[in-house]
Amino acid sequence: MVVDVGSDPRWPRWGSRAAELGVACLLAVEFTTSDDRRAGSINLYWRRPRCFAADDVAFAHIFARHAAVALEHSLELAGLNVALDGRKLIGQAQGILMERHGLDEKRAFEVLRRYSQDHNLKLRQVAEYLVATRRLPDRDDAATPGQLSDAGGSVTTP
Repeated sequence: MVVDVGSDPRWPRWGSRAAELGVACLLAVEFTTSDDRRAGSINLYWRRPRCFAADDVAFAHIFARHAAVALEHSLELAGLNVALDGRKLIGQAQGILMERHGLDEKRAFEVLRRYSQDHNLKLRQVAEYLVATRRLPDRDDAATPGQLSDAGGSVTTP
C-alpha cells in the first residue's frame, strides 16, 4: 500500500514521476500459482489520495486469486496445445520416414531421436524441419538450430 506515491521514500524517482502523471496512491497485491510461485501482481492506482479500508485490501486479494487461477489455467492450456502440436509434428515426421524408408514406427522415432541428439536440436525442431522440407537436417543445418536452412540431408536407417 502506498497512501502518497509522491512522497513515499521507497521509490523516490518513480514516485515523483508517477505523481506528476496523476497517480496519488496505489494498492498492489501479489498473486501466486497453486504451487506458491509468484506469477504477477494486481496494481490498483487512484488519482486522489485515500486510505485503504480492510475491504479494499480483501477485494484486491480475491481479485488477485481469481487472476492467478485464470493465468495458471491459460498457461497450462497453452502448454498442452504446444505438446499436442509437437506430438502431431513428430507423428507426421515418423510417417514420412516410415513410408520413405520402410521403417516401423519405433525405428522411425529412433531416427528422429538420433538426429535430435547428434545435431543438438530439439526433437520437435527435427520433426518440423522434416515435415517442411521432406529432409532431415545435415550438419550445416544443425550449425544454426534456430534457423534451419533448406539444405537437408539423407537418412541412413539404423
